[in-house]
Amino acid sequence: MKLLVVEDEVKTGDYVRQGLTEAGFIVDLARTGLDGHHLALTGAYDLIILDVMLPDVDGWRIVQALRDAKSSTPVLFLTARDSVEDRVKGLELGADDYLVKPFAFSELLARVRTLLRRGAASAFQDKLQVADLVLDIPRRRAERQERRITLTNKEFALLELMVRRQGEVLPRSLIASQVWDMNFDSDTNVIDVAIRRLRAKIDDDFEPKLIHTVRGMGYMLDVTLPD
Repeated sequence: MKLLVVEDEVKTGDYVRQGLTEAGFIVDLARTGLDGHHLALTGAYDLIILDVMLPDVDGWRIVQALRDAKSSTPVLFLTARDSVEDRVKGLELGADDYLVKPFAFSELLARVRTLLRRGAASAFQDKLQVADLVLDIPRRRAERQERRITLTNKEFALLELMVRRQGEVLPRSLIASQVWDMNFDSDTNVIDVAIRRLRAKIDDDFEPKLIHTVRGMGYMLDVTLPD
C-alpha cells in the first residue's frame, strides 16, 4: 500500500518514512505544504499522514481541498497542536484520526493499520463494471459482452486502476508508480506500449470504446470521450 507523509520537520519526516517503509509500505514524503497539497490531489494514496503547521499551505487547507475534491482518502493528522479545539477542527474538516506529537511509533503504526483496514473494508468489491466490461477481482478475470479476455498480471492491474478511477485522466507518472512501482522516465514508452496492448484486447473488437488518450495529459477509461 502507498502512503503520503507531509511533514516539514526533517528528523520527524525521515523517522516516520523509515518506520513505515520497514513496516512494508511504499512511502512518499513531502516537506512543504505546497508539495503535499500537489501530491495529495494528484497522486493515488491509500492514506495520508499530515502535519498542520507547514510552509506555504497548512494542513487544514490540504484536507479541506481533498474533501472539496470528493476524495475519500483517509487522513491522519500528526501534529504538535494538541488543543481540543484543534482536534475538533481537524475532524470536522474531514480527517479520520488525530495523533499528537510527541508520539510512539507503535501507536502511529497501529492507527495507520486500523484506518487502512477500515478503508479496505468499505472499498472492496468482488466485481467492477463499466458499460459491458466486467472485472472479477478475486479471480483476476475480465469480460466484455460475456466474452473472456485474457490479460497478463500487469495488464489486469492497469485495467483495474483505470476502472476504479473511471472518468479521471491518469498521467503516465501515476500509472508507472501504481502499476510498475517505479518513477516515470520520459524516455521510455513502456506505458504507451502497455496501453496499446490493453486497448487491442479491450476495445478493438467492441463498442463503445472505453480507453481514451488525453493528449499531453495521459489516459482515461470511460464510456464517453473527454471534453
